[in-house]
Formats: sequence, C-alpha cells, structure tokens
Amino acid sequence: MKFIADFHIHSKYSRATSPQSDLENLDKWARIKGVDVLGTGDFTHPQWLGNLKGKLEPAEPGLYKLKFQIPDSGSQTPCSKQKTRFILTTEISCVYSKNGKVRKIHILVLAPDFQTVEKINTHLSWVGNLKADGRPTLGLDAKELAKIVLGINSQCLIVPCHLYTPWFSLFGSKSGFDSIEECFEDYSKYIYAGETGLSSSPPMSWRNSSLDRITLISNSDAHSPSHIAREANVFDAELSYQGIVEAIKSKDPKRLLYTIEFYPEEGKYYYDGHRNCGISLSPQETKKYNGICPVCGKPLTIGVSNRIEQLADRPQGFKPKGVIPYKSLVPLKEIISEVLGVGVATKSVDREYQRLIEKVGSELKILLETPDSELKSITLPEIVEGVLWVRQGKVEVEPGYDGVYGKVRIFSQAAKNNSKNNSQRTLFS
Repeated sequence: MKFIADFHIHSKYSRATSPQSDLENLDKWARIKGVDVLGTGDFTHPQWLGNLKGKLEPAEPGLYKLKFQIPDSGSQTPCSKQKTRFILTTEISCVYSKNGKVRKIHILVLAPDFQTVEKINTHLSWVGNLKADGRPTLGLDAKELAKIVLGINSQCLIVPCHLYTPWFSLFGSKSGFDSIEECFEDYSKYIYAGETGLSSSPPMSWRNSSLDRITLISNSDAHSPSHIAREANVFDAELSYQGIVEAIKSKDPKRLLYTIEFYPEEGKYYYDGHRNCGISLSPQETKKYNGICPVCGKPLTIGVSNRIEQLADRPQGFKPKGVIPYKSLVPLKEIISEVLGVGVATKSVDREYQRLIEKVGSELKILLETPDSELKSITLPEIVEGVLWVRQGKVEVEPGYDGVYGKVRIFSQAAKNNSKNNSQRTLFS
C-alpha cells in the first residue's frame, strides 16, 4: 500500500509550539497536507500520553486512529474523511559530557505499543523530569538511551534527529560527534536510520561513506500543525508498525519509495554565520575568516554545509548504489505568496490555498502528482508555473544561517512583478 508518513512532530506540551497542536488539529492538518501516517510526538509527556491513550484506538497493527471522527471546522478544508493513522513517537534531548566535551543530541524514538511506551517512560522518569517539556532534556548518554529503549523492546527504532544541526545533533558542529560509532559505540549496529533535517538533503550525506549502511529519512519536526509534511517519507509497504520499520531497516527502495525534502538552503542552518551581526558565509568564506565573525570577532556558528565538507570523504555529486531517491519541494503557500506578491500569512494566500485543497484533495497531491493540465483549469497560470518549476528544481534560494530561514525565489524580479500584477487582476476582478 502506498502512503506518506511524517514521524517527527511535537504536541502543544513542547516548548515553542502552537497551542493548536492537539490530536484533533494534527489529524485535520495531516489530511490537508496528504499525510497518512503521523507521529504522535512527545509520548514521554504524562499529559500528552493521557491524551493519546484517551483519544486513540488501535487501527492496523502498531498504528492508531482517533476514536471519533472530528467534525470539519475552521478555515481549512480537510483532504479526505479518512482518519489519520498515528504511530507512537517522541524526541528526547540527551545532554551529557563525553570525552571531555559537552554533547547535545536529539533522538527520535518509535515504539510499537502503549505498553512499551509506559515502560520507557518509567525508566526515563528515574533520569529526569518528563513533565517539564514535551521533548524532555535528560542527562543521559545517547548510547545509554538506546540501551534502555531497545532493552525494553527491540522493535523500537532509534533515529538521530536532524543529523547536522549545529547545536543539537549527532554531527552538530557545536556539540556533536564525527561518527555514529563515536556516539553510540557498540550500539551503533542498532542505528538503522538518520534524519536529514531541513538544512540538509540526501546527496549531502551521500558524500560520507560511513552513512551508506543507514537509511536517510525525512520528517517535518513540526511545531505547529500547518508545518506537517514540509518533509516526509513515501512508502509502498504494509500499513503497520512492523511494515514501516522493516522498510526503513531494509533500505529497500521498493518499499521506501522516496523522501520529500526541503531545499536544504532554505533551512535555518545551511550556511555559517551570526544572526545578530547579519553575517552569512559559505564554507569557503568562513575559511578565509578563520571561523571568526568579521563584525564581532567571536566564533561563527558553523552550519550544515560546512560540517558536510568536514566529514565528507567523497566529492560533491557522488551517488552510492542503492540509495533511496528524494524529491525537493517548496510549500504550496510559499508558491502562492510569491505569485501574488504578498505575505504567506495573508488572507488572499490562505483563500487560494483553501480553494486548491478543496478542488484537488491535499497539498502534497498538488505539489507531487496533479497534472499541469488539471491545475491550469482551477488556478492561475503563474501558480501552475511555480509548481512545475519547483518540481523541476528551478528555484533560487538565499541560504539560511544561524537560525534564520533561507528565502526561496522561483521567479526573477521582473517575472515576479508581472506575475503579481496579472494575478491580482485575475483574483480581484
């Protein structure tokens, strides 16, 4: 069965998340986006776990669905009446000292049932406070976390999150390691997958031969329901927990068809730089400045692109055998926003977005599958052109750095001005 899955999200109990991140809204937005299987996120948090146990019921083996169909409400039109399948997941922040350095690693855990989750939570509650944050921060070695979780249930999956993010990741420049083995030691053999993160794409990791054995997956790390599926995974496998985990572990391109990616330059940590100083630098420019900010004289935040260069043992463009394909996308609202020449959060963008979802069914269906002939019959030709150009990779991105998102440009400035005038005349005539 073909389905789209996004495993890494957060509930309203995580810091810096939307209060709308409850099960009802997550279910609704998963359908708007076109996601069939959604991670619950935050199963370590007692109140969120109570919500999950109270509102979910078993569906396919190891997957869950809402007990009651939620009436459609709000400004968005859900893509289908099919209930979203939920898979039990959480992200844990491991902060600890190892080999004379402070390490900060985020780990995604997938679990097959509530009994396993309760045992994991019991063990982790002895280590730290699970009530303080939906993504708990524990003084626990990442290897020890893997040992605890897999000791409880070997069917769990341990996935290092956003592999190269500077501050909180396995390979992060500020607090990470140089290899999976350095981090997980003898438990490295149980690490079957790694998450690319918004600021990197699979070809960047293909340059590191030590990662050939793991499967690269992609997830949204959504802190609000509307950000679901900005990255995701497309499967053709048995719709079950076991079917998903086996597809990932086997790295089988017939079962894990491809990943959906951000253009990595749009991520917040692609380039090096200093946000407060307004300094954004490529790895080559950083080298010229010896890693020091030319404005304030302090060390730069070394981003993903530079970190890839440090770890790579292969040239740019190298493609190993048997890799899982990928497709890079730009969120639909960003395309509409650029065409109309107005902000992403404006009413005119939202109206057109809603109309397209109602006509076609879901955002990912529009971005990935809908023929241009069909799109031309329901929306502005400039929006159709934008969708097609994104599919073909015809975009320019001003790279993000030090916590600042990159800026995507699909059209040249002249084309954008012309598009804005034509589109506004069409929309408001």
